[in-house]
Amino acid sequence: MRPPELKSGTADLTKSTSVESKPNHPINIPMTSLLFSTFEVARQAFYKSSLSYAIVNIKPIVPGHVLVIPTRPVLRLAELNASELTSFMHSVQRVGTVIERAYGADALTVACQDGKAAGQSVPHVHFHLLPRKAVGDRYSNNNDAIYPALEEGEDNLASDLAKPQTREPFKVDADEDRLPRSLEEMEQEARWLRTFFEPDEIMYLP
Repeated sequence: MRPPELKSGTADLTKSTSVESKPNHPINIPMTSLLFSTFEVARQAFYKSSLSYAIVNIKPIVPGHVLVIPTRPVLRLAELNASELTSFMHSVQRVGTVIERAYGADALTVACQDGKAAGQSVPHVHFHLLPRKAVGDRYSNNNDAIYPALEEGEDNLASDLAKPQTREPFKVDADEDRLPRSLEEMEQEARWLRTFFEPDEIMYLP
């Protein structure tokens, strides 16, 4: 199967991928509730352990930009207990491995604004994971440029989550003037990503 088209601006995830997916996975689990702070994100979720989960981003900076979040809503890393922290870090590693392969990347940018003074806008600690390419990445000629973009994206995350937009067709938007994606767009990407995980890695999804 062919990988999704990952040009610097957009990726069409309706196309097949070179990473073997698992079409028989139970991806149609009924959604109930999953909160990122006070925001309902169940339809954006594509991975969940017992103590942490991952969601697609409403305004990805690069194709495959996702968030990994502990299930219990705490502001700071230091507030997680040992079991929660272990699960959280394992999820960062596991999700990072999957999205790097799924999006044909060579590396990852992993970032956490741990507290309001560090730029955190949603009061629920989380990691940003961004697949990166040695060639063809919009930041490959200036790696440090991704950090101001990430900071700006974090600044707007709470307001973007509160007001998702409706637009078609579905694409992973990585344009400078990108708009918040619709719930339908995010759900489509999330369901695609679920096919790369084992059944026990998505069975906890609400």
